[in-house]
Amino acid sequence: MRTTGRAPARRSARRAAPIALLAGLALFLAACGGVGPVDRNEPYEPDTPAPAPHEGTFVSAHGTMTFNGDGETVALSFDDDLAGRLGLPAGEQEASYAFRSGYLPPHGYVDVRYDTAMTFWMTVGETTAMAEIGQYQDGKFYTGTNCTTADRITFFVDRADGGGREPIDFLKQ
Repeated sequence: MRTTGRAPARRSARRAAPIALLAGLALFLAACGGVGPVDRNEPYEPDTPAPAPHEGTFVSAHGTMTFNGDGETVALSFDDDLAGRLGLPAGEQEASYAFRSGYLPPHGYVDVRYDTAMTFWMTVGETTAMAEIGQYQDGKFYTGTNCTTADRITFFVDRADGGGREPIDFLKQ
């Protein structure tokens, strides 16, 4: 009988390989799953003071929006065309409103200040409508920082004829 001392080392190596593999897998899973980076998909927030809420009457070819300055309520008066495209009742309506970001998974739409907003939400009774907002310039639509101002809110809505989108400017009077 020969004894070389290698047999125990082989058995030990055979046992150590699965243990090392399992330990490595456990470390990998802990690094990937457990404590990970925080979701940073949040709207842009400038380091400047927030602008005052809209106040006064904003007029477009399709109606008016009169803000009382509380940052929450607005009197809407849209014609049949715009009201229909937004899915809101036509004529004079009291509504709550919010300026929101674009869709940010997993958060959805987030309330933001109007100078960084991409959407404008209006709720009349049980009906809520959303209009994309921004700026229309040189034949292009822009959304984002400073597109909505204290004096202008521009809706981007589907054309009544189905031929793309149309800018509707509401200008402060």
